[in-house]
Amino acid sequence: MNIPIAYEDDWLLIADKPTGLLTIPTPKKESRTLVSILNDDLKKKGSTYRLHPCHRLDRETSGLIVFAKGKSVQKKMMGLFRERRVKKTYVAFIRGDDLPSEGEIKKAIEGKPALTRYKLIEKRKDFSVAEVLPLTGRTNQIRIHFKEIGHPLLGETRFAFRRDFKVRVKRLMLHAENLEFVHPVTMNTVSVNSKLPQDMRQLLDRRAQ
Repeated sequence: MNIPIAYEDDWLLIADKPTGLLTIPTPKKESRTLVSILNDDLKKKGSTYRLHPCHRLDRETSGLIVFAKGKSVQKKMMGLFRERRVKKTYVAFIRGDDLPSEGEIKKAIEGKPALTRYKLIEKRKDFSVAEVLPLTGRTNQIRIHFKEIGHPLLGETRFAFRRDFKVRVKRLMLHAENLEFVHPVTMNTVSVNSKLPQDMRQLLDRRAQ
């Protein structure tokens, strides 16, 4: 499986994860995950290091994910995520075409404060396209927050019933489009973008407003 690499230096690698692939194994111990594919490839090339994930994306979510080349860099990078010093921008396709042009969703998740901001990019027939910035990093934050305001993500099955959606899709329509942070070693600003995957582009083409 050819995983696109969006950025790489001596300390970090940012992969462009396809939908349908786990970042790391779950308790079911799946053998084929993003981290296993990347590390198997490195092993075949004779590399002396292994890649360690610094955060995660859901199986269905596509887009950018950061790996560290070694445990010490992983610790530094995870610290940046924990301290909210990594700007994460997602593109989400959201049920309904009556979403306000911008907004802030502030609702605790599992008793912890959570804040999500969004800005409408465009409206299509029966759904909206938004740029989403989760300012906190709670598990499933974007999915939960948009469900809470009555606009779940297209393809949502865990927090809403997919059969209730007018727009039929095969997976969760969420893509990690941009990451921006100060490199924990070089102190240079890193900003990386990922294009919308083919299935999301095709949906836009099919459902012009």
